[in-house]
Amino acid sequence: MPANTSCHQFCVGATKLINSHYRFRFPEQRMKEHPEERLCASAIIYSRMRREIWMVGDCHCLLNGRYHDNPKPYEIPLAKMRAMKVYELMAEGMSQEDLLQEKDPARDVMIPSMLELMQNQNVTYAVIDGFPIPETKVPIILLDFQPWEIVLASDGYPWLAPTLEETEALLDKQRQNDPLNVGEFKATKAFVKGNNSFDDRSYIRFTV
Repeated sequence: MPANTSCHQFCVGATKLINSHYRFRFPEQRMKEHPEERLCASAIIYSRMRREIWMVGDCHCLLNGRYHDNPKPYEIPLAKMRAMKVYELMAEGMSQEDLLQEKDPARDVMIPSMLELMQNQNVTYAVIDGFPIPETKVPIILLDFQPWEIVLASDGYPWLAPTLEETEALLDKQRQNDPLNVGEFKATKAFVKGNNSFDDRSYIRFTV
């Protein structure tokens, strides 16, 4: 996109691009009624020309060490629901190994609620999914002209640190101490056996 692209222009352009796939491959009316079936992404973007950070969907960042995030509003209640089911299943005799399989019985409990809450996609929270993005739900952080060290990341990292090495170490500590993600940090997914992460992860650090 052109260097002077605004956040508004990005939201409109990304929406048009994804929506164009629906026209030829999927019934657009069905996509409208079933947000859980849409192509869906989050993005965190730095505009060098505008000195702005745009947070579209669930993502987080460090700006000179100060933390900012933009979680989906339903993530915490669903993560708590799953955690309660984990404790219930373990009390009934299910082992941690059983719960770390790809088919997570505790996650199955929250899926109906998650699908219901996804009806609010691009209504009460923003994502890139081919339908109009409510731009009031897209935080824009304006940076002044002092030096900034910027870390942008996806929510596959529970915590951010100033370097990738430190951030990966925090993720690994979580995997070792609480692979089910039901303790201090709660998530809607566990570290499936054999995986070193529970979700997608992206990390970039740069200075401006």
